[in-house]
Amino acid sequence: MTKNALYPLLTSPRIIEPIWGGTRLARWLDLPKSHPSRLGEIWQAYDANPIINGALEGQTLAQVARNYGADLVGTRTIARYGADFPLLAKFIDAGDRLSIQVHPDDAYAHAYEAHTGFHGKTEAWYVLDAEPGANIVCGLSQTTSREEFEAAIHTGELETLLHYVPVSPGDVILVPAGTVHAINAGIMLFEIQEKSDLTYRVYDYGRRDSRTGKPRELHLEKALNVIKYDYVTCPKITSLPLESDGTRALLVACPYFALERLMLHADYRAETDPGSFEILTVISGTGTLVWSDGDIALSRGVSLVLPAALGEYTIQNHDAPLQVLRAYVPDLNHGLIEPLRNRGISDSVIDQAIAQDI
Repeated sequence: MTKNALYPLLTSPRIIEPIWGGTRLARWLDLPKSHPSRLGEIWQAYDANPIINGALEGQTLAQVARNYGADLVGTRTIARYGADFPLLAKFIDAGDRLSIQVHPDDAYAHAYEAHTGFHGKTEAWYVLDAEPGANIVCGLSQTTSREEFEAAIHTGELETLLHYVPVSPGDVILVPAGTVHAINAGIMLFEIQEKSDLTYRVYDYGRRDSRTGKPRELHLEKALNVIKYDYVTCPKITSLPLESDGTRALLVACPYFALERLMLHADYRAETDPGSFEILTVISGTGTLVWSDGDIALSRGVSLVLPAALGEYTIQNHDAPLQVLRAYVPDLNHGLIEPLRNRGISDSVIDQAIAQDI
């Protein structure tokens, strides 16, 4: 197989069964009855996921990235990360509230967690479903200090320092590394993040591990080292149109990733950017992705990795509206900011959706 013969990749997802997992995601994805009773996360695109289609079947995304380099991940990705698949796309179903937690940034992760192979973890959420009154924790209600934050943990007053945000389907929230946060009960969402599983639990409501019966592990020292103690509200982000007919909108972007939504009522033709791979995830409708050498059926819950070298492709729409989330490693200035300015969108509005300095 030559390097220019890469094709859209389907992978076998990783299923996570945490104590807080829910029951809606399995129904939403129409999974077989053998699925776990508490399904918390499905890692749709992750470097350790094995490929399940085509000539590369059995290899992981990490192996293909090493073997094919920029043809898979793109020249921009190679320049930033080397031959690494640097993003992770997942679904989350919170049947119960997650722990209060924080993730490190790249500098801390690479210095103190290098043995894991993970980056830091900035993430963004697109809310797929939310029960009435559902909310998230994102940031602090007031500026505080390490000492005050630690004292609040030990006195049981931590929740008074947290900033709660009510959420509804369609809401988008960016969670920069170092932000104290939690997804609370009754929320199902799509998450795009840096490739990382570095989670430092701060507070877990006294829950016990279902296997050991012991309290779940906390990671206070590491958490206290990486928390940003400034007032951070994580406001909801208003999408920005990238095409005049409304088919393509920017949901959120930062140096690590961009997330767009395609709202398709007809066939959609596009071409991959040689700078980055794409992760396409269908959240409603059905269709077919067609490229020069083949096609793949699209339905809710399907995620595809499009190699940067793929070139032209078409998404044929069978059941309008076909909604697809598109994630990639962006060129913030030339790929997003300048085109938005050319559409007459002010810098102040652009800055609400594009976080350049996190």
